[in-house]
Amino acid sequence: MPKSYDVVIVGGGIGGYVAAIRAKQLGLSVAVVEKDKLGGTCLHRGCIPTKSLLHSAELLQLANKIEEFGVLVDNVRFDFAKAQQRKEQVVKTLFHGIINLLKKHKIDLYPGFGRVMGSSVFSPQAGTVRVELADESQEMLIPNQAVIVATGSTPRSLTGIETDGQRILDTDQILDLETLPKHVLIVGGGVVGVEFASMLSDVGVDVTIVESEASILIHEDQDIQEEITQQLIARGVDIRTSTHVLAVKTLDSEVVADLKSSGTSQEQLRVTHVLVGIGRQANTDDMGFEATEVQLDGGFIQVDSNYRTQEPLIYAIGDVIGGSMLAHAASYQGMRVMEYIAHGTQQGTDTTSVIPHCIYARPEIASIGLTEQEAMAQGYSIRIGKFPLRVNGKAQVQGETHGFIKIIVDKVSDNLLGAHLIGAKATELISFFSLGSLLDVSGWELSQLIYPHPTIAEAIGEAVQNLDIGAIHS
Repeated sequence: MPKSYDVVIVGGGIGGYVAAIRAKQLGLSVAVVEKDKLGGTCLHRGCIPTKSLLHSAELLQLANKIEEFGVLVDNVRFDFAKAQQRKEQVVKTLFHGIINLLKKHKIDLYPGFGRVMGSSVFSPQAGTVRVELADESQEMLIPNQAVIVATGSTPRSLTGIETDGQRILDTDQILDLETLPKHVLIVGGGVVGVEFASMLSDVGVDVTIVESEASILIHEDQDIQEEITQQLIARGVDIRTSTHVLAVKTLDSEVVADLKSSGTSQEQLRVTHVLVGIGRQANTDDMGFEATEVQLDGGFIQVDSNYRTQEPLIYAIGDVIGGSMLAHAASYQGMRVMEYIAHGTQQGTDTTSVIPHCIYARPEIASIGLTEQEAMAQGYSIRIGKFPLRVNGKAQVQGETHGFIKIIVDKVSDNLLGAHLIGAKATELISFFSLGSLLDVSGWELSQLIYPHPTIAEAIGEAVQNLDIGAIHS
């Protein structure tokens, strides 16, 4: 007789394993089914490895200008192989940490591919999980009271451009390169494209970004779009917006890309590598949903505010449901769905508005809430407070003066509508506004805080002052 659980989680990425730990904390029996490695995309092919390489590139840039700080260093150079080794060690350390966490909480792990079964003689309701074990020796059925699908996502492909893992790469494959490319064409100017453009250009690679929209980072505030575009161009990145890649052809030592920009004739660009970074698609294929009432839209699972599908026993979280396809969103959803399953704790509010978005380029970008353009489109009468980092004392001390803090409040209620940061420590400072959004703070309340000196955070206080009577230092 197979072991039965209160909850079975299909997918052991950050959403899945966090949900499993919270389940045990809430007194539920739980199992995780994972066909690859615990930690999922974030740990092995996304957040952690890319940020490790970005940090190596950032340190190289610091070393190149370190004489400005009175530190003399000779013969600065970049060893890509060592950067890759360090990346792998970071991933390995965190991977073993997750394994130990599951052991600590006595969470059963089933290595294999999990599918969700419809109603049958085994169960009157859909939700039993059929596992094809990793060694393919057998299949097993795991009965349960609830199922959480947390199977994540994979890089989207582009029609007419087939990745080969050698010269035409997706965002997983580029992390496995053994040597630095000479010239990379990045297809897509979203978060992934901008992060890779920042990292590669910082270590001496020629980079061209091709984006079909009128700007890179099209979902960010327009001021952020303009600032990061200027910064990347100043560092030598060739950015081509309103441009389409029609086709690519691999030759012996290069790739030839046919490009078409609005209002211009077709042209060819010769590069050594192409990176396709146009987003991600949900891992919902071959999951057995056709035998259930689970609904998909564009491949993404449809859920209600409690992450429940149309099947009463089946839930879904993380990238597989679309929306904010971020690791911290999946983690948050994993905790919330378990609290609902265990105690019926209703969510009841739109949590997407309080999920911060971070981009780990140089300079860093972080945002939460509405952009200026979104606030105006929704009919708000707004006030904007903006403060440049170039006049911030700590930014001058650190030599990181590019960027600004931008705050948007409702002119009528004075409530915080959005915050947009670009510059040093932006991805750390955004948590300040996460708390503010959660507590529904006002501009006046933000103005009453005492900001320590000298810190980058002082720029927040100055931006708040610019909502009203004006900042002291501008």
